[in-house]
Amino acid sequence: MPAGRWFGSVRARTTLGATAVVAAALVAAGLAVVLLLRAELGGQTDLRSEVAAREVASQLAAGTPFGSLDLPDDEEHPVQVVDGAGRVRAAGEDLTGIGGAGSASAAPVPSPDDGDDDSGDGDDDDGPRRGEVSDDDPSFTTGTATVDGRTADYRFAAVEVTTPAGETVAVYAGTELDAARSAVGTVTRSMLVGLPLLLAVVAGVTWLVTRRALRPVEAVRAELAEITVAGDLSRRVPVPDARDEVGRLAVTTNATLAALEDSVARQRAFVADASHELRSPIASLRTQLEVAAAHPELLDLPGAVDDVVRLQHLAADLLLLARIDAGERPPARPVRLAELVRDELDRRAAGDRVPVRASVEGDPRVTGVPGRLSRVLGNLLDNAQRHADRTVRLTAAREGRDVVLRVADDGPGVPVDDRERVFERFVRLDDARSRDEGGAGLGLAIARDLVTAHGGTLTVRDAPEGGALFEVRLPAT
Repeated sequence: MPAGRWFGSVRARTTLGATAVVAAALVAAGLAVVLLLRAELGGQTDLRSEVAAREVASQLAAGTPFGSLDLPDDEEHPVQVVDGAGRVRAAGEDLTGIGGAGSASAAPVPSPDDGDDDSGDGDDDDGPRRGEVSDDDPSFTTGTATVDGRTADYRFAAVEVTTPAGETVAVYAGTELDAARSAVGTVTRSMLVGLPLLLAVVAGVTWLVTRRALRPVEAVRAELAEITVAGDLSRRVPVPDARDEVGRLAVTTNATLAALEDSVARQRAFVADASHELRSPIASLRTQLEVAAAHPELLDLPGAVDDVVRLQHLAADLLLLARIDAGERPPARPVRLAELVRDELDRRAAGDRVPVRASVEGDPRVTGVPGRLSRVLGNLLDNAQRHADRTVRLTAAREGRDVVLRVADDGPGVPVDDRERVFERFVRLDDARSRDEGGAGLGLAIARDLVTAHGGTLTVRDAPEGGALFEVRLPAT
């Protein structure tokens, strides 16, 4: 697999990222552990050297002669006592040399003969009094010591003490550093060996877990690819048993496929219905023209004009539905319903079969597209006049946060079971409301779509007159 394709995999990137994060965390933690261990072992080494030095210093403070000192084992704590002149006054039996501490490197301790005449009385504030060990913190140095022919690195602690005779000396006691360094080295090597192994385990586990987690995603992708090739929107992607993010993705994908399938089905039905509606007037118009071509005296010119007008209205309705489905939203502005109703009534022919009684309370206003709101009102009035017996009533008023527009007629009404189906496209009811005088069954569907686009609702129920009452609710401005 090429490197670019390999790193293009989510599984590979996840494994690499997880391994890098764990590696950085382990390196930081290991470094902290090594530093803390080194500091802790160094502190213990200093403490052991100081304890050994103070034990010898306590003997000198008690008056023990230099030659009678009880010195610790040279291999554990090599000890050397140096006076102010840099002379070695006492040392371990097997200790043959010290480098970096004691007589080789330590600063000479002031002799009791130096300074003023009171220095030998033990009252000098710069050092311990006679028979006492200095309370000051000891000084620490790192050096080498040769014990029984073996040279090693040691950590020395220097403690000042004044003997009862008034002589101030420095006691140097050391602790070998090899044990501490060996412990730090062992821990460091263990971490360097264990780190790659642990990272390999992390990478392997991450790879396997990621592959298992992404397996349902691959199944969804493969099924979608097959659906795309086959064009069968009735198929669904597999939903895993686990109700996690991948499971919810599969459920959402199936819901999207269902919505897409429904949309395609409605689109196909719309095209089929539109083709059917267009076929009749076109066939009628063609028949009339063919008859007129053969027998000009038989030309039904008014009928041909009616068919052309019907085709024009149907084409306009289909174009408007296409724009609505495409989500077209013309600029909206405040609209006064009183003016909208008055303009619509003035536009309608004075010789309408059924008159319209209009009543507008106050000055209700909504925000919308005046032309499309006029289309809603016109479609509702056309539908009411088409099915009314004697009268159509129109009312508009503000109710709370909504503006309510009602159109009622005294016709046969709409059965309860058909009160949603009546808003479907190309639907004509089979009862008395079917005498549509050439309507294509798009008026109410267009009205509801336009009202929905304005954030409102369009419903139908029984009118007080016994017919149908169509109610439009729009947010008030």
